[in-house]
Order: sequence, then C-alpha cells, then structure tokens
Amino acid sequence: MRTLFILYKKELKHFLGTPFGWIVLAFIVLLQGFSLTSVLEQYEKSPVQVNLLFSCLSTPIFWFYFIFIFPLITMKQFAEEERSGTLESLMTAPVTTWQVVFSKYLSSYTFYLVLWLPLILHLKVFTWVTGALPPVTLSETVGALGILTLAGAFFTAIGILASALTSSQIIAAIITFGSLIFIVFMGLIPSIAGDSFQGAVVFHYISVHEHIAYFSRGLIDLRPICFYLSMSLLTLLVTHHIVDFRRWKY
Repeated sequence: MRTLFILYKKELKHFLGTPFGWIVLAFIVLLQGFSLTSVLEQYEKSPVQVNLLFSCLSTPIFWFYFIFIFPLITMKQFAEEERSGTLESLMTAPVTTWQVVFSKYLSSYTFYLVLWLPLILHLKVFTWVTGALPPVTLSETVGALGILTLAGAFFTAIGILASALTSSQIIAAIITFGSLIFIVFMGLIPSIAGDSFQGAVVFHYISVHEHIAYFSRGLIDLRPICFYLSMSLLTLLVTHHIVDFRRWKY
C-alpha cells in the first residue's frame, strides 16, 4: 500500500505540479463558465422546467469539454513513458503491475474530480451575485456530481487502457476520443431509431445522456452505478494484462 501511495503521489505531481495541469483546469473552468452563462441566458428568455445543473450538463459546450477531458489527462500516462524509455525502468523496479496501473489510474481520476470543483464554486458565485439561492436542490447537486463521478471512473479507465496500447500520445488520444464518442452515440440510438426494436433496453442501460438526466433530478438508480463500476474494473483488468505482457518482454 505504501508503494502504491508513493507512485500515486509521483503521478499526481505531473498534473498539479506542472503547467499542463493548471492550463487544463483553466480551460475547463472557462468552458464551465460559458456553459452556465448560456443556460442563464436561456432562463432569461423563457421559463424552463428542468433545474440549473441539468441544463448545464445538457449544453453542447458541456459535451465538448466532457469528452475531451479524458484524452487530455490520460494520453501520456503509459504512452509517454513507453516513448521515452522510462516505462522499462519502472517495470523492472520492485513494484507490481497492479500498483503501476492503479497509480496512473487514480492520479488521472483524482485530477478529473478536481476539475469539477469549480462547478460548485460557480453555484456559490451565483448566490453571491444574485443574492438568491441557485435553482437547484442539494439532492440534485449530489446526483449530478455523483453521475459525473461514476461516468468519469469508466471513461478514465478507457483512457488508461488506450495509453497502454501504444507509445504515441496522439494515437492514445484518438483511441480514447473515438471510444467515448462510440459509447455516447450508442446511448442515443433509442432516440434516433425509437424503442420498437429488440435490444433497445440495452442502449437505454448504457446511455450517458439518460443517466445524467436521471441523476441530476436527484433520483438514484443502482443500474448505472453497477454498470460504471463493473466496466471500470473490467477495463482496468484488461489494462493490467496488457501492461503485464509488456513487463515480461522487458
């Protein structure tokens, strides 16, 4: 456990101790602000029935930066070390493959969670500026942040797997981006083709859009929780086997 913590701190410093991490954070904060601004402008023009958080998580701006987060924070985890040759030194050190995989995964996932802290700050700023409570309840806030946490766990694992497959950061980013676009699109199939075909329930089950819509209303469903956690573990297991195969090559 101590070795895992040491590796985790080392990997986390690549995000919080370098300009790269702060640039990504500033970029996400800026886009989150744009997303909130666009929603408030819609509120001003006409009344809406959904809450503020759900509206923010439904804008094209949100989906743009949400999908791009994962290639950015995971593409160099294994790929850069493979390219520079430092992965060989790490794999021949007295550490287990699981420790290496989990340290890179947990550091990326921790940084991903940090990126959502400004969203809470935006709600506070809303209260300070307007003098009124934001149109969102505690349960809706917890639900929205909860589904972002769950989906992020799976999507981060996909990025780590993609980085373990290649020595090129660009290729790792493309694989991650393509995989996430595919998953998001699969969840939209019932909206495009309707529910009349067999297997529509499967696409509802994996629909990120529906999960966000449900949880951001303060409703908790165990099915998405099981889906994201099980898929995260499965993806990390595949990553472990790939990295372990490389280790035996060294």
